[in-house]
Amino acid sequence: MEGPEMKSIGRAGRYVQQATGNRAFLPAPLPPDPPLRMEDLQGPLAEASLALGRLDGSVLTLPNPDLFVLMYVRKEAVLSSQIEGTQSSLQDLLEAEARIFSPDRPADVREVINYVHAMNYGLERLNTLPVSVRLIREIHERLLKGVRGHKLTPGELRRSQNWIGPGGCTLNEATFVPPPPDAVPQALGDLERFLHKRDDLPVLVKVGLAHAQFETIHPFLDGNGRVGRLLITFLLCECGVLHKPVLYLSHYFKRYRQEYYERLQAVRDAGDWEGWLAFFLRGVIEVSAQATETARRILALREQRREQITQSFGRAAGNGLKVLEELFRTPIVSVNNVQTITKTEFPAANKLVQRLVQLGVLKEITGQTRNRRFRFEEYVRLFED
Repeated sequence: MEGPEMKSIGRAGRYVQQATGNRAFLPAPLPPDPPLRMEDLQGPLAEASLALGRLDGSVLTLPNPDLFVLMYVRKEAVLSSQIEGTQSSLQDLLEAEARIFSPDRPADVREVINYVHAMNYGLERLNTLPVSVRLIREIHERLLKGVRGHKLTPGELRRSQNWIGPGGCTLNEATFVPPPPDAVPQALGDLERFLHKRDDLPVLVKVGLAHAQFETIHPFLDGNGRVGRLLITFLLCECGVLHKPVLYLSHYFKRYRQEYYERLQAVRDAGDWEGWLAFFLRGVIEVSAQATETARRILALREQRREQITQSFGRAAGNGLKVLEELFRTPIVSVNNVQTITKTEFPAANKLVQRLVQLGVLKEITGQTRNRRFRFEEYVRLFED
């Protein structure tokens, strides 16, 4: 039989006829065989490595980088979840975290909150556990806990066939059918061995291969896309290429969603690993540049506002600067929050908030006289652009 099925044998895997009448794809273990044509990738690989290094350096030059990292994580969480159909925005997430009640907020904001928790949990877990099937299962469990898909065995590898295609399509109408469930443990085991094997592959190439392979295996009944995108961040941080999780690649995948799916499918049908990797590296270049520019703007904003507070707040400048720092981690606050940050009485905290409003740092967003919340508008806008 001629066609893409034969071409892909030995490079990306093979299609196998199932008793149900459809063909499922069995991925070949990584790395690709025949080996990658690295000469096709040298240019984008060098540019991506440089862009990623510049991003990592720019974030590490920020005073107390951990203050700012959570906003990068939130942005990635929002975008990655939106690819899966959620409607929640960054603002919805921030308001939910600040416990602002809104009847208009999409119910799926909980999925985005779970993504943030799963990301933070996974990064912390890397201190004691390498990227592995066990870690992937733990992340998946936290991702789906109490949200859409929570009945689809969170943390458990699937025991039934899944498929990818237009909404409502049947198995026989699917665009792509991942390996049958009994082949999933072996395929994931092969992927884990590839991740831990010492070889000469550049880190970014290895990460790109791993993401595509994970999406092809599709080991869970739900949440595969989000886990696969989290995997990119975990691998970059584990390898030390990124010291902080500040690359929101979901922005690129969402923008070029159709090409993303087509590139992955071209790997399966034609063994076109080079085409996929060139697309992946282009995303690293594009998003690294955007995230680096965001870091530059954060630093400029911080210096500008610090100077204004120092010059105009008199004796209250110390507390004003304390609140400003905390706003980079938690950009929506109440007067009670400010009271806790500054360890002052309520009237003093309230007066400080009013001065920050007058300066244009904070903006009241509830329109209420009680339980008011204030947002660091300029900072949030840097991540919404």
